[in-house]
Amino acid sequence: MLKYIYRDLLSMIRFLPWGLMMGAAVSAVFLWAGNRRRRKGVQQAQVLPVTAFCIYLSVMLIITFLSRESGSGQSLVDLEIFSTWGINDRNNAFVVENVLLFLPYGFLASWAFKRMRRFWNCTLLGAVTSLGIESLQLITARGYFQIDDILTNTLGTVIGYLVYWLLFYKKR
Repeated sequence: MLKYIYRDLLSMIRFLPWGLMMGAAVSAVFLWAGNRRRRKGVQQAQVLPVTAFCIYLSVMLIITFLSRESGSGQSLVDLEIFSTWGINDRNNAFVVENVLLFLPYGFLASWAFKRMRRFWNCTLLGAVTSLGIESLQLITARGYFQIDDILTNTLGTVIGYLVYWLLFYKKR
């Protein structure tokens, strides 16, 4: 299973430059809009977390959509819970990769946005984001709509949130 995870992670590195460029552009627009909307603008302490979140989100979206060929999902829907775990090492690797994919989401969303520092807000946002990705994969036929993906992505968000909490709130 670990060899599949390692190989999959290495294959995604080729999308990193595109994600970095798109994320930098998105964060620039986001920060510019934040400065125009507020009198004081975006605080200096927020710039790094917001930029990191935008870059991460861009990389994640590129990986979940552009790393797959059009028609790879063939509009399949799998609503059976835990249907992917335990079948073989390849499927187990997919489950672990889904958790790993959203782990930074929970951490960076909590770091970048005060509202996401509440457990349920962060968890709900991760679940809704995952549902949106799965729905778009179904519509565009660039992946399968699997309930397991939503559950494992949400689990990754929760773990990322807990890491944030341990690093920043445990100190207080």
